[in-house]
Amino acid sequence: MPISLFDYLRAALLAIFMTVGVAMPSMAGPFEDAVSQLANDSFSDTEAAVGLLAGGGNAQALPIISALQEGRLLADPATKSVFIKQGDGKFLNAATGAAVATAPASAAPVRLNNRLRRTVEAALGTLTLLSPDPAKRILAAQSAFKTRDAAALPAIDDALKKETVPAVKRAFAEARAATILFKADASDVDKIEAVGTLRAKGDQDALALLSGLSGLSQDVAGVATSAVNSIQSNLALWSIGQNAWYGLSLGSVLLLAAIGLAITFGVMGVINMAHGEMVMIGAYVTFVVQETIRTRYPGLFDYSLLIAVPLAFLVAGLIGVLIERCVIKFLYGRALETLLATWGISLILQQAVRTMFGPNNREVGNPSWMSGAFDIGQLSITYNRLWIFCFTLAVFAILLAMLRYTSLGLEMRAVTQNRRMAASMGIPTARVDALTFGLGSGIAGIAGVALSQIDNVSPNLGQTYIIDSFMVVVFGGVGNLWGTLVGAFTLGIANKFLEPVAGAVLGKIAILVLIILFIQKRPRGMFALKGRSVEA
Repeated sequence: MPISLFDYLRAALLAIFMTVGVAMPSMAGPFEDAVSQLANDSFSDTEAAVGLLAGGGNAQALPIISALQEGRLLADPATKSVFIKQGDGKFLNAATGAAVATAPASAAPVRLNNRLRRTVEAALGTLTLLSPDPAKRILAAQSAFKTRDAAALPAIDDALKKETVPAVKRAFAEARAATILFKADASDVDKIEAVGTLRAKGDQDALALLSGLSGLSQDVAGVATSAVNSIQSNLALWSIGQNAWYGLSLGSVLLLAAIGLAITFGVMGVINMAHGEMVMIGAYVTFVVQETIRTRYPGLFDYSLLIAVPLAFLVAGLIGVLIERCVIKFLYGRALETLLATWGISLILQQAVRTMFGPNNREVGNPSWMSGAFDIGQLSITYNRLWIFCFTLAVFAILLAMLRYTSLGLEMRAVTQNRRMAASMGIPTARVDALTFGLGSGIAGIAGVALSQIDNVSPNLGQTYIIDSFMVVVFGGVGNLWGTLVGAFTLGIANKFLEPVAGAVLGKIAILVLIILFIQKRPRGMFALKGRSVEA
């Protein structure tokens, strides 16, 4: 039977289709091969597949390895298909990224052991080096700095060439330097360059890495030793700066707690042992404001402190006026009796707060703009301490302006310098006393708002600061606000520099002894008030 042309064409097409069909598996790319290798249920095959995915540069590799780390990667050994389980319970085909209705019943999570987990973590670090988010790239560079995996070096070099953000580029260079120093076949020239990069980094991580190096050539070891000495010297200077900042931060807290006491003590001569409880009341006002906002107006939480400041000033100020009108005004001129009376008032206020709020600490949260920290060189500065420092200086400036430019401030200064002469000039000293005590108490209340962000809000909060507040006032000069400012920052800085040497308790004892000796030479403090009454 003769064969027609049509039969020839049909046979040729059939041969072509069979050839293509046989060749299809071999036409799968390396990415698809690596994905299907994850379905072999073999730790060694999984490790090899992870390596291929991490080095392949495919965008789908990151979600696959992330799912593997989190136990969300499923594989079907029969069909060599791999699926990613999403957070909403839906599935994706790992090789294509396309959504699928569901994974086969035979699909099971890809297994990991400890060695594989380390491999997966290193692979994720390598993949995130090329993340579009600069913050993630920095985290990946920091991870590479710690792991120092030589296999990640090509990816680090590639990322370093493409990087345009200076901070991220510096992090990549530091990760590369750390990796090269632990790379066995790296040249001395490369290692010396790496030491220079870590010397410029100059932090504790760089110091620890350079100090732990071994097996180096003489040239590299000499450069590393010089870098270690340089970093140690720089860190010592930064440590001084860090202690100075801690001292300024503590000084701002002491100033905020003591400034109201300086007013009442200077103008009225009253030893107010209940001053700390005014601070405590301000902190509890902050707690009440935040609880109200949490339950009723959660969107206003970031403004809670701005709302709490005037309320704390009013509440603590009104309580202060009430104490002065009901108790203090009958005890003027009898300092010991005012001390005992205000100490009793402090106990009453503490018990009242325990009855209303309980003896346990209360939670006061930080608004978002007071959370976190930032670095300046090797200095670490928290936002809450920085805002408290700025807030303290603002309160100090406002109080100075009030004393200088308002009629109440003029009357307060007149009463401070010579009470009898002020009374003879028609100044109502009784009203000035009440307003002064209320002003001092109100400032203590807003100090409590600030302290609630860095200390426990409890009935004993005020007792923590009352002794330090008296030390600041006496050391700086009774009734002198500039003396209180200088005294607070001086004691704060001295305390922070003594603590590392003598410890917290011995440091406070040493400061107390120094203040006693200083008062022996200058009984009126650093900045004594001028006036006929005070000099009489």
